[in-house]
Amino acid sequence: MRRRVAILAIAIVTILVVAGVVLTEGGARDTASTPPPAPPAVPVVASTVTSGDVPIYLRGIGTVIAYNTVVVRSQIQGQITKITFTEGQTVKAGDTLAEIDPRPYQAQLDQMMATRDRDQAQLTNSQANLDRYNQLLAKGDATVQLADTQKAQVIQLQSAMKSDEALIEAAKVQLEYTKLASPIAGVTGVRQVDMGNIIHPTDPNGLVVVTQIEPISVIFTLPEADLPEIQQQMAKGPLTVLAYSHDDKVRLDEGKLTLVNNEILQTTGTVQLKADFPNTAHTLWPGELINVRLLLETKRNALSIASSAVQQGPKGPYVYVIGPDRTVQMRPVTVAQISEGQALIDSGLKPDAKVVLEGQYRLQPGSLVEELHGKAAQEADLQSSVEEAIP
Repeated sequence: MRRRVAILAIAIVTILVVAGVVLTEGGARDTASTPPPAPPAVPVVASTVTSGDVPIYLRGIGTVIAYNTVVVRSQIQGQITKITFTEGQTVKAGDTLAEIDPRPYQAQLDQMMATRDRDQAQLTNSQANLDRYNQLLAKGDATVQLADTQKAQVIQLQSAMKSDEALIEAAKVQLEYTKLASPIAGVTGVRQVDMGNIIHPTDPNGLVVVTQIEPISVIFTLPEADLPEIQQQMAKGPLTVLAYSHDDKVRLDEGKLTLVNNEILQTTGTVQLKADFPNTAHTLWPGELINVRLLLETKRNALSIASSAVQQGPKGPYVYVIGPDRTVQMRPVTVAQISEGQALIDSGLKPDAKVVLEGQYRLQPGSLVEELHGKAAQEADLQSSVEEAIP
């Protein structure tokens, strides 16, 4: 009886063990047959590759140089009786800036003119005497010596008249110097002498500095490696130069390249260039430090995308391209230049391809993406900026 009970117990345990194994394997098979959930789509902001005309620039930093700068000095000594300009005033060539007391120089001119009139009267009298002596000599009533002496006196007085005329011209010039005029058109600076003071030709600062503003020049430098390309483009015609503010946000003026310097600066490996600008709005100012863009050429039907789409990897720049199945792939690209938020693509992309602009930090090749538009794109862009700013 006990033996039957033991056999029955062993059989029951065996059945339970086998049932447990079967249930475990069945559960495992059910788990293996259930596919894992798909990863959620990554929200991104995307844009389409565009085709159009793209300008190619060389960029440098330049200094604004005045066409002409003149220190207005007095050529005579005297007291300033009138100031006819204000500091910072735009003046034309020949405009009177100040006047010196003209009375001493007017008196000197009057004296010279009086001397000339006296000598003129004496010359007239001597010429009349010479005519009479010549008539008497012809009749034999005068000697040759008397006529020759009178002739010499006439010549002497004629020379005196020439001297008087020269002295009068010199006195007139001195009188004209009592008006200090601007020799060029430009803008006046700080006045160095006040009215009532005595001004001298030897004063180091003169009366005022006049600087020509319109037109104006800019001197800038570029790497010597750019020189061959610049020369090639210059052979086709004048090159356009754009002047921008120091922060590169405001376009100041447009001019033409006028000079490539005749030597390369060995210490810096750069070449110096000069451009002229009309500067009619006076947006360029002498001594100002500005950004310069030299327009080499304009590429026709070139591909461009927003610069934020270009990422840097170990093998160079790349972008994420969105395929028809909404998955992304890394695409190596060649970037010709980045200007004003746009990247010019030489190779690696085709027109109308969709690339990711924002949200790349969460992507991997093959990632599923969801494009955001409108307000959602703006909010995602803001959130992306906040997350990227957190170290």
